[in-house]
Amino acid sequence: MKRAFVFPGQGSQAVGMGRVLAATFAPARQVFEEVDDALSQNLSRLMFEGPESELTLTANAQPALLAASLAVIRILEAGGGFALARNAGFVAGHSLGEYSAIAAAGSVSIGEGARLLRLRGRAMQEAVPVGEGAMAALLGLDIEQGQAVAAEAAGPNQVCAVANDNAPGQVVVSGHRQAVERAIAIARAKGARRSIALPVSAPFHSPLMAPAADVMAEALGRVALQQPAVPLVANVSATATRDPGTIRRGLVEQVTAMVRWRESVLFLKQEGVEEIVEIGAGRVLAGLAKRIDPGLAARSVGTPAEIESLINGIIG
Repeated sequence: MKRAFVFPGQGSQAVGMGRVLAATFAPARQVFEEVDDALSQNLSRLMFEGPESELTLTANAQPALLAASLAVIRILEAGGGFALARNAGFVAGHSLGEYSAIAAAGSVSIGEGARLLRLRGRAMQEAVPVGEGAMAALLGLDIEQGQAVAAEAAGPNQVCAVANDNAPGQVVVSGHRQAVERAIAIARAKGARRSIALPVSAPFHSPLMAPAADVMAEALGRVALQQPAVPLVANVSATATRDPGTIRRGLVEQVTAMVRWRESVLFLKQEGVEEIVEIGAGRVLAGLAKRIDPGLAARSVGTPAEIESLINGIIG
């Protein structure tokens, strides 16, 4: 069976993530130690114990999600017989999950990935003053309808853009708060099943994130990305690449660009992928995969039992 390993984005974090893995598996403890050392912070304790208010801060949540995902990968690799290059056809990640994907595939070290995400989280938070930006989910509208809503909601000197095309009927818009509030009202008038503001601290994946993209361009320019062991399906293109330069440009562009997740999953299906394996915290991406194409098998792997089940399914 051809599989794609996918890595979750912000919103999948939860207090307690990784705690059982650290208690059970030495390779997981090593990952959390690597991340703690790279950040000069006891991030693992924050992951295991909270408080939730600190874990959900963008600068903490992003490297924490990478740590949780890479702990699972290291456990799988230590289990004997598993190798990403042999057992995965592709990797992909939702927004920050793209860093987890390339770390899993060997393009960057875990520590370097954590440092990049710490910087990315801070830069995205600082790009727009608190309270000026917002995001909203428009449920029941397709991407073309979402784009029309965003275009109508944008005003003079006010940005509103589609930030995420997650699945059929699940579009997210982002931009200036007033424009996003208009988008919520417009979407309701156009028949959206629900249109709701999201509890986020900044207008991610919109042109307002341009200052953060500049920060990441400079930071990524100092990192020697290696060719990944398997192709990455990038957020910005929804196509596969193993070229480090293309990956670097995509990581910069995705800060301001739409996450093309629906198209990415359809691309994987077109390339013969039969199962989507979500690695790390949460179950969001497995759920989206089933909505995008009910014919795809999808599973989330983040607990010892789920890890054992995956190894048994792959290695036999």
